[in-house]
Amino acid sequence: MIRATKRLFVLIAVLALFGAACTSSDEPASTTAAAAAATTAPPADEPEPEPEFRIGLVTDTGKVDDKSFNQSAWEGAQQAAAALGADVNYIETEEAKDYENNIGLFLEDGVDVIITVGFGLGDATLAAAQANPDVFFIGVDQFQPEAMPNLAGLIFPEDKSGFLAGALAGMLTETNIVGAVLGTDLVPPVVAFKEGWENGARHTNADVETISTYHPGGLDVAFGDPDWGASTARQVLDQGADIIFGAGGATGNGALIEVASADGAFCVGVDTDQWNTVPEAQPCLVTSAMKLITPGVAALIEAAQAGEFPGGNYLGDVGLAPFHDFDDVVTHDMRATLEEVLVGLNDGSIATGYPPS
Repeated sequence: MIRATKRLFVLIAVLALFGAACTSSDEPASTTAAAAAATTAPPADEPEPEPEFRIGLVTDTGKVDDKSFNQSAWEGAQQAAAALGADVNYIETEEAKDYENNIGLFLEDGVDVIITVGFGLGDATLAAAQANPDVFFIGVDQFQPEAMPNLAGLIFPEDKSGFLAGALAGMLTETNIVGAVLGTDLVPPVVAFKEGWENGARHTNADVETISTYHPGGLDVAFGDPDWGASTARQVLDQGADIIFGAGGATGNGALIEVASADGAFCVGVDTDQWNTVPEAQPCLVTSAMKLITPGVAALIEAAQAGEFPGGNYLGDVGLAPFHDFDDVVTHDMRATLEEVLVGLNDGSIATGYPPS
C-alpha cells in the first residue's frame, strides 16, 4: 500500500484525535466530565454542586445522531465538556418553527454557551445573541455579515473539500459519469459542496459528465429523507454513474448505502469520516469530503470559557478522509495530483468555481 502524503491528510489525524474522545447518544442526556483527581463526595443531605460552566446544543431538523453534520457538532460539544468539567445537553429540533423556542429553553436554563447547528438557525441565533449579550453563541454554518462579541459563525470552505473529492472522482471514474445526491440548495454550504465536486471532477477529467440532484423539499425534510436519497442514487447509477457523492445528512446517507449495494461503484461521504459513522457504506466508501466540525466547535467552546471568544466568523478546516480499504485503488499518481490540487487551492492558483461567476 502507498501512504497518503502528510500534507494532504494532516487534518485527518486531528479529526481522529478529537473524535476518539467523543460519543453520541440517542436520547438527550447531560454529560459532566470526570474529575482529574479523586474528590470527597458531599454528605447525603447536601445537594451536588452545579457545574461552573454549562453548554447547550440545538440541532437543525435532523437528529443529533445523523452520522454526519449534527453528530459532529454534538461530539465537539462533548469534547469541550470533558476538557472543561462542564455540563452539556442538546435539543433536537422537529420543525423549523421551533428554532426560537428551543434556543429559549436553554436561555431559561441559564447555560453559558449555546451551539446552533445549521444555516437554517441563523436568524434565530442572531436574534438570541443580540438579546442576550452575556451568553456565548456558536452558529455552525452561519456566516456573520457583522461581528458581534458573543456570536461566532463557524464556517468552512466546503467548495475546497468538495473540489478535492471531485478531483479524485474524476480520476477514479471509468464511465466518465459522476453523481451527487444532495440536501436542499436553500443551504449555501450544500451548494458549495456541489459546485466544488463538479468542478473538481472536470479539473482532472475533461470528459466527465456530472449528474447532481438536490432534494426538492424544504429545510424540514431535505436532510432527513434516506429513502429519497436511496432512490435518487439508484436513478443516477442507472444513468451510468460509477461514483456518487452523498451530501445531505440522513438523505445523503441513504444514497451511500444504496451505492454500496451496486457492484463496482464508489461513493464519497461528507462532513466527517463516514467510514466510522455509516459502516453500511464501507463497500463503496473511498473517502469523505470532511469539514472538521468537531474540533472547531470544541475550540470555540473552550475559548468562551477562557474569556478569549472570537466574535464574528471563525474559519474551520477541511480535508479528505483516509481511503481505508481503497488505499490500493488510489494510485501514487492520483495522490500526487491531489497534492498538486491542494497546493493550488491554498495558494489561489486553482479556483473552485464557487460562488459561480
